[in-house]
Amino acid sequence: MKIYTNIFIIFLMLLSSTGILAQKDSIALQRKARKMLRQGNQLYQQKQYTDASVAYRKALDKSSYYDKASYNLGNALYETKNFKEAAPQYELSAKTAEDKFEKAEAYHNLGNSMMETKNYQGAVDAYKNSLRNNPTDDETRYNLAVAQKLLDKENEQNKDDKKDNKDNKDKDKKDKKDKKDKDDKDDKNKDKDKKEGDDDKDKDGKDDEDKKEKKDPKKDDKKDQKQKPKPQQGKMSPQQIKQLLESLNNEEKKTQKKMNAQKAKGKKVKQEKDW
Repeated sequence: MKIYTNIFIIFLMLLSSTGILAQKDSIALQRKARKMLRQGNQLYQQKQYTDASVAYRKALDKSSYYDKASYNLGNALYETKNFKEAAPQYELSAKTAEDKFEKAEAYHNLGNSMMETKNYQGAVDAYKNSLRNNPTDDETRYNLAVAQKLLDKENEQNKDDKKDNKDNKDKDKKDKKDKKDKDDKDDKNKDKDKKEGDDDKDKDGKDDEDKKEKKDPKKDDKKDQKQKPKPQQGKMSPQQIKQLLESLNNEEKKTQKKMNAQKAKGKKVKQEKDW
């Protein structure tokens, strides 16, 4: 029994010594963190904001929840216009700070960082949190009014942009529909023109054939050959016809004289009959 009692006592002594050592280490780290904080503050006063940021980061490495170090780091980053990096440092300081006025200052500066990045909704929320912790801060109240006004303007602009986008989409949709209707109409007109062209072509072809039939000299000659008698080969000239007629006339006269002479020589006596 005594053995177990002695072991238990030794165990308690070890735990106690470990806790003491850890406490000593924690105190040592806090001292180092405060030392780095003071160095950072001196650099900050000399407007060496980048070097001050380095010192504040070292302080936070020693004590990650050192709200004063995170707050001052946010200020140093703000002075070098690193607003996006400054914002989370103010948030950390606001969450870890136990004093309301320190919380209010951290939220106030967080709102200022949000304003610089045009995050007006975030700025409004930060200023409201600041006023919850310090309702008498007129500067924060003024900044809140400005942020709220810019937020309303932004929301109105976004609303107008959405409306314009919708109108543009509707207009594009209507333009596409009008273009499609126009293309369809043009296609119909093309088909109609093509059909009329084909009809005109057929008509023109028929008219050309009719004209060809009417104007074709070969067909006209054939038609004339059918309607008119063919010219006789060796056709006599008018002079030859005249001479032939005169010759025939002379021949007829001679023949008439011969016939008259023959009648005079061979004329029979007509007999009278006795009754």
